[in-house]
Amino acid sequence: MTLADGKPVFLDQQGQHHPQNGTLFGFWLYLLSDLMIFACLFATYAVLGRSYAAGPSGADLFELPLIAVNTAVLLLSSITYGFAMIAMQKRRKQAVIGWLLATGVLGLAFLSIEMYEFHHLIHIGAGPQRSAFLSSFFALVGTHGLHVLFGVIWLLVLCVQVGRGGLTRANMRRVACLSLFWHFLDVVWIGVFTFVYLMGVLP
Repeated sequence: MTLADGKPVFLDQQGQHHPQNGTLFGFWLYLLSDLMIFACLFATYAVLGRSYAAGPSGADLFELPLIAVNTAVLLLSSITYGFAMIAMQKRRKQAVIGWLLATGVLGLAFLSIEMYEFHHLIHIGAGPQRSAFLSSFFALVGTHGLHVLFGVIWLLVLCVQVGRGGLTRANMRRVACLSLFWHFLDVVWIGVFTFVYLMGVLP
């Protein structure tokens, strides 16, 4: 910035020095910070996951078939998002919106099953205040569920943006960022399913 007749003049008015793919790089940094949050929650569960306080354990509480169905639903949503990315490369706007909506429906189905599980656990007296094990369980699984909820909201907003503005460069970048976020949630859930549920039902 320089001064001309006492008024500021910005030399980079056209954004020539804005780095290419800067948005994607920044989003990767965000995902790394989110990964640190989940790493802390996993570590907390690793420490407290066997502290039952004479209460129920994972083997007593977890309904593994239901969780397996929920896992399949979330993994299927990654496939539908992949179809949205393929449609975007082919510049098929309506197909992109359709696959994004399908992904959102699967995300809501995942959240519905998770809310049913939480309601059931609290109803039988296995709420987060019952033991350190359940506190760490609700914190980890609940944080992931909140991320899925935000992802579904983001999906709906993105459908509106693509519907109104089309597949512009900005909208395609947003679709790509949400793709990273959604697949990141799937990877985290695989860790939750393995570390919390599968190992939790072991004696």
